[in-house]
Amino acid sequence: MTDLPPSASNGDEAAEAHPRRASALLQLLDAYSYRRITELPEPDMGLAEHRPYPFLAVVGQSDMKLALILATVNPAVGGVLLIGPRGTGKTTAVRSLSAVLPHVEVSDCAEDILPADLAKLTEEEGKTLYPDCYSKWQRGETISHYESVKMVELPLNARLEDVVGGINERTAIHHNRVRIERGILSRADNNLLYIDEVNLLDDSIIDAILDAAAQGHYTVRRGAVAGTYRSRFVLIGSMNPEEGRLRPQILDRFGLRVNVRGLMDSESRAEIYRRALSYRQNPTRFIRDWEKETALAQEDILLARHVLIETKISDDAFRIGLELVQKLEIDSHRAEYTMFEAARAYAAADFRTTVEVSDLHAVAPLALRQRRSEFMSQFFNQQAQEDEQIQQLLQTITGA
Repeated sequence: MTDLPPSASNGDEAAEAHPRRASALLQLLDAYSYRRITELPEPDMGLAEHRPYPFLAVVGQSDMKLALILATVNPAVGGVLLIGPRGTGKTTAVRSLSAVLPHVEVSDCAEDILPADLAKLTEEEGKTLYPDCYSKWQRGETISHYESVKMVELPLNARLEDVVGGINERTAIHHNRVRIERGILSRADNNLLYIDEVNLLDDSIIDAILDAAAQGHYTVRRGAVAGTYRSRFVLIGSMNPEEGRLRPQILDRFGLRVNVRGLMDSESRAEIYRRALSYRQNPTRFIRDWEKETALAQEDILLARHVLIETKISDDAFRIGLELVQKLEIDSHRAEYTMFEAARAYAAADFRTTVEVSDLHAVAPLALRQRRSEFMSQFFNQQAQEDEQIQQLLQTITGA
């Protein structure tokens, strides 16, 4: 056997003494290999977790909480407008409402009909009015599903195209075809739409929102392309009157109006501070402390929605409500509708199927305040005087 040269026999020992340095390319591949990447911690994207303040933890402000609950139980009240100075908990209360919102049944049919509605129809009516959906329902197919009611918030920098929808520019550029993208109003369908500082919105945007809310749908047209979208949402707005007033047309569209003032007694303000401090220091624990009350409130709202279907207005409550609006000399016919629907929601929230006069006492101020217009009263009085003067002159001229 031939002996290896000393340099070869000591090669391993030399390699261990002077380990070979990996090339820059190998170091790069090792640093960015799949194994190393999966072991790296996820980067912080700066996204905040949605953990709203518990709704029932809001101190005081019973009118504000009542109005928001009534609008949630019965969307027919036409929404809520919160009016008050800054720092009184308006935005906090609205955003915290998302935790108690129930699940609602949503139709999968193009006709937007639910199984309970189809069950009330005769076979002839069902086949005539809703042919496709009725046949699926008769075959036992599922025509609806449940979704949680969401709080959709209008961004402060929203443009008109963001609100109603517009052309999808990416699709137009890459695929050479025009496609209309859904807007915020369409995404708010069957949900709650919240507008903070509603009095500062551009007139064109607020007009589009009010028209869509009133009709329950709206049409977007861009050239030869058009799309019609559902927009049945509960509108909630908040504003600080120091920063400007709302146009009377916009104010009339909100069903319930709540004047929100800061609490003046020291004990309530001390409790607000303690709860706010506790929430800021440990939001998770604070929310967990209110979990039971939040869950019960969500169940009560869901049950109240079912009771609402059978809730009727008593003759006495109906008569007194109409007389109240008449004596207040309110021109808008939305006044009675809002008041009676709010009273139905109030009775249903108390798990009663009959609206009594006492229910009107609870909701009438919310529904009827700020609906009287001194300007319009003076305008019609002046017109009546002018008409009377015209008739008197005619009688004088004709000698009648």
